[in-house]
Amino acid sequence: MPFHKINGKLVEAPVQPGQRLFSQRGAMIAYRGDLSFTPNLMGGQGGVMSMIGRRVANEDTPLMSVEGRGTVLFGHGGHHVHVVDLAGDTLWVEADRLLAFDGTLQQSTMFMGSQGGVMGVIRGQVSGQGLFTTQLAGHGSVAVMAHGGVFELPIVPGQPVHVDPQAYVAHRGDVRNKLSSALGWRDMVGRGSGEAFQLELSGHGTVYVQASEEKL
Repeated sequence: MPFHKINGKLVEAPVQPGQRLFSQRGAMIAYRGDLSFTPNLMGGQGGVMSMIGRRVANEDTPLMSVEGRGTVLFGHGGHHVHVVDLAGDTLWVEADRLLAFDGTLQQSTMFMGSQGGVMGVIRGQVSGQGLFTTQLAGHGSVAVMAHGGVFELPIVPGQPVHVDPQAYVAHRGDVRNKLSSALGWRDMVGRGSGEAFQLELSGHGTVYVQASEEKL
């Protein structure tokens, strides 16, 4: 079920009987056809435990499901939209960056500490992205949001990519990430900027970054 960008801030998605979309609540801009919109209380495909995990950390992003026959336009807050088409692989994306995604994709929640241990937790706190991130796997489209547009940076073995945590949107592929200090501890005294830390992503895949350090 491919998504089509109408412009930099709107995406159009077709819906057919027997298919389902998920989106952030309130993200529907307009639609054609016979569609129904229902609050999703089960946290998407991730089920109850996915929803509980986010609620414990106060990171729950309310979703709605879309079913029927027609087309629907999604947009939210005037943010720029980028479409990622998955072909059997996995996308890791912050929940508040998700605009809409195919209901065929398997959704789960990953604790940040599972990638990088304690530093994974610190990364979530420093970047403001929280302690959990969303995994979407399978075949289908995902629409993500960002400030100033989204740019794709390839990650190749032996050449890690360093990203400002505030600019990180998502990544895909066989990628490891860790938080590293960009400055010495003495230099960081008195600094409140996220630039005191960097996200180092290594392996093979793609990282998606926004052209801004502003949070959604």
